[in-house]
Amino acid sequence: MIRKLWILAVALAALMTGPAQAEDVMAGNLKISAPWARATPKGASVGGGYMAITNTGNAPDRLIGGTTTVAGRFDVHEMKMEGGVMKMRPVSGGLEIKPGQTVQLEPSGYHLMLVGLTQQLKEGDHFKATLEFAKAGKVDVDFTVEGIGAMHSSGGGKPMPGMGGGMNMK
Repeated sequence: MIRKLWILAVALAALMTGPAQAEDVMAGNLKISAPWARATPKGASVGGGYMAITNTGNAPDRLIGGTTTVAGRFDVHEMKMEGGVMKMRPVSGGLEIKPGQTVQLEPSGYHLMLVGLTQQLKEGDHFKATLEFAKAGKVDVDFTVEGIGAMHSSGGGKPMPGMGGGMNMK
C-alpha cells in the first residue's frame, strides 16, 4: 500500500513539473490570458508584449497603458497595412475591449510597446508588469519571455486561441 502511494506521489510530481503556464488574471470583468513577450537582442531599446483580453461584462473598457521595471515606457500600439506599407503607431485613447469581445495583442497587430528597455529580455525569463484599464483599474501580470521570433506563447506547445496574425477580434 505504501509503495502504491509513493508511486502515485512520484507520478503526480512529474506531471506538475511540466512547462509553466501563467494563470488567467481577472481585472473586474476583464480576463487577461497568456501574457508573453519576445526575447530581444542584446542592446535593444524596445520590446513587445502580447496577450489575450476578454471582456466578460456588459460594458466596454479600455487598456490605457501600464508600467514595468524592464522598460521606461509602456504603450499600447497597433500595426496595420496602409497603402501596401506596414505602419505602427500608438493607440490614441487606449484599446477598447467591447462586452463579449476577445482582443488578441499579438505580433503584427495590437501589442504593448516596451520602450527604453532597462535589461535584455531573455527567452525563459519572466517579468512583472502592471496593466492599467480605464474602468477595471490596475492589475499585475507576469510575462513569460518566448523566443526572439515567436509568434505566440508556447504555453506548453499550444498556440493561443485565434492566433494567425493580424488583428483578430472575436
